[in-house]
Amino acid sequence: MPKKSRAKAIYVFNGPNLNLLGLREPDIYGRTTLVDIGEMTAARAESHDLAVVFSQSNHEGELVEWIHEAREKAAGVIINAGGYTHTSVAIHDALRLLSCPIVEVHLSNTFAREDFRHHSYISPVASGVIVGFGANSYLLAVDAVASLIEEAAE
Repeated sequence: MPKKSRAKAIYVFNGPNLNLLGLREPDIYGRTTLVDIGEMTAARAESHDLAVVFSQSNHEGELVEWIHEAREKAAGVIINAGGYTHTSVAIHDALRLLSCPIVEVHLSNTFAREDFRHHSYISPVASGVIVGFGANSYLLAVDAVASLIEEAAE
């Protein structure tokens, strides 16, 4: 029987089309795949003695269900809601129920893109937002969540 990890978990949620990273608009999003980002994120979390639950869905309701699960289990949440960032009141409302740190993350600088990407329904409920650093945005988000978890424990 595998030994269970006692490390606290950061839940990392990825929204629609992020499963196509590496193929989709590489001039904007780069060539790093979501699998690569998941591995990088897990390694960075491990350096903070944290585990990662990494998931992606193209379906808004599934993301909401996972956020509900995180309410009971997550030490922190990192979310790249993709296009739902700019449209989903349901994801906003689900995130409001969390008491753990939430960091919104985007690979591209959303403020340097189309006007509709300048508004986020996630930002008002997030502890912070990291945009524009490609795959490194996720690593910076792990560091931020780890710091917030540590601060809350003091």
